[in-house]
Amino acid sequence: MRIDLPPPDTDALAHSARLRAAIAADIAANGGSIPFSRFMELALYAPGLGYYSAGSHKFGAGGDFVTAPELGPLFAQCVAEAVAPVLRQIDGGGFFELGGGSGAFAADVLWQLAERGALPVRYGILEPSADLRERQQALLRERLPIRLFERIDWLDGPPERAWSGVLFANEVLDALPTPRFARRDGEIWEEHVVVDAGGALVRVDRPADALLRAAVRHVEEYLGAPLPEGYRSELLPQLPYWIQAVGGLMRQGAMLFVDYGYARREYYDSARTDGTLRAFYRQRMHADPLLHPGLQDITASVDFTALAEAGTNAGFDMAGYCSQASFLLGNGLMQRFEALHEQAPDEAVRYALAQQVKRLTLPGEMGERFQAMGFVRDVQFGHAFLGGDMSWRL
Repeated sequence: MRIDLPPPDTDALAHSARLRAAIAADIAANGGSIPFSRFMELALYAPGLGYYSAGSHKFGAGGDFVTAPELGPLFAQCVAEAVAPVLRQIDGGGFFELGGGSGAFAADVLWQLAERGALPVRYGILEPSADLRERQQALLRERLPIRLFERIDWLDGPPERAWSGVLFANEVLDALPTPRFARRDGEIWEEHVVVDAGGALVRVDRPADALLRAAVRHVEEYLGAPLPEGYRSELLPQLPYWIQAVGGLMRQGAMLFVDYGYARREYYDSARTDGTLRAFYRQRMHADPLLHPGLQDITASVDFTALAEAGTNAGFDMAGYCSQASFLLGNGLMQRFEALHEQAPDEAVRYALAQQVKRLTLPGEMGERFQAMGFVRDVQFGHAFLGGDMSWRL
């Protein structure tokens, strides 16, 4: 299969070769084969070498992909509109952001929460990448007054004590290392990565373990029929444990997840025979996750039905589920756009604002592909999903 991608430079290729050697060593140490999820974990998060652990430019027009906060302030302003009432209900509390990206979201949302009289006592960013932490700190020092910057903590892991507030994750679930499974010959197989005779990394199938087999059976029971012969996709049996780890100690508050994905029946549609896995390299999407380890992002769409199950099983109530467009429009997008449009100093700024709204809301852009899901514990948060709740699709 031909992939038309710009070639990496010499330094980037050398970096990728070092990570590939580390992956090959891990394969050798584990009997010549590792699950695809382990490969994805190393490719994205291996200390100093993985895509999110090393120093390449990832976010924005000059990186590999663009997230909603990088487009401009409107996304964060709408999130602030949605969560400010939660923070006021609990008299401040904390704000816990999973994966801080460039830091743009934290900068914009803190300004907006201050404007609404709903500043969190502390703003925690869980960021495993030392390089990204440095970039976030530099941007936030530049864009925030000291009174806001001093509220921010960079965390190595989820809170270890009971806390109250808001947990927010934008495009985080799609980067969780995911197992890949296949239904073949009446059995469930798991995709593994091996080194072939020529030294290349290749994917092969191995018998699935009991956890993955049970998770696939759960999906099939939900669908009411076995998946077709030859069907291949992704599944996160560890998602309930992950949700419990990041949010289980929340005493009172709300969790908000925004990501691209589908409800389960759409996710495992019989026509989607090879799942949703893809890679992003320099604004190009392609289908080879083994190419240039460490130089590209690897993602899979989110099964929002699985997320709903994981959240409610962790003791939360569903607050709502809707498209990103509905969420943003229901939380003041057009009002914020009109205010900024009126204040804009020139036509170029007004044009950029209009393009921002289009990217965030149009069905062919982020509007329908991205979806939002909220959970609550002892607060009111349903107001954030009044723009078009789709919980019936779960």
